[in-house]
Amino acid sequence: MQTFRALVCDLDGTLIDTAPGITEALNGFLADHGRGGLPLATVRGFVGDGAARLVARAFAATGESVEGQMLDELTRLYTDRLAARPPGPDDVFPGVAETLAQLRRSGMKLAVCSNKPAAAVETALQSAGLADCFGAFVGGDSVTERKPSPLPVQAALSALDVPAASAAMVGDNEVDVATARAAGLPIVIVRYGYARVALSELGADRLIDSFTDLPAALERLAAGSGRGG
Repeated sequence: MQTFRALVCDLDGTLIDTAPGITEALNGFLADHGRGGLPLATVRGFVGDGAARLVARAFAATGESVEGQMLDELTRLYTDRLAARPPGPDDVFPGVAETLAQLRRSGMKLAVCSNKPAAAVETALQSAGLADCFGAFVGGDSVTERKPSPLPVQAALSALDVPAASAAMVGDNEVDVATARAAGLPIVIVRYGYARVALSELGADRLIDSFTDLPAALERLAAGSGRGG
């Protein structure tokens, strides 16, 4: 039976419920620039492709769109504002900390792969109390391409010194599935995250209701039980 030696985890919507904090920071930022606010449900649909895409979508949804150098500057200002409101332990999804500790005790190496800037990833993990669980993390600016490119996952696995053939992913949306496929990894998707399409259409190898279901899902994948809920 195959045994997974490493797990690459998405951050937003998988480990931490960052959407409320992002919505708060984003709406304050939009107000500073004379724009109206956006509801939480809308912002959830904007999360997952990096800060620049988030800012671009938010400005397009509230008035005139922005691009180029202006978008770059607005993104920098927004990420500075977001850094002032990092997630805390209460923002970690139920069962995440305990399950990560369980996986580490079993000998599995763990990494985080996110499209957030690397500094924001580190801050989020530290403030949420999860940093010690991970042997590596890769942000959207850590390599030349962001997810769904396989490069961030490949960089994370290189840091862990584990080949792709011995690794799996866990995420919450279509970007994570596309990333896993590009990197040649099986993927487990949590049902509670920020997917923008129906979960049945994602093509994940396993779907789980709770992060605590992850070890069993990985065992089934390692045993070759195939895709399914």
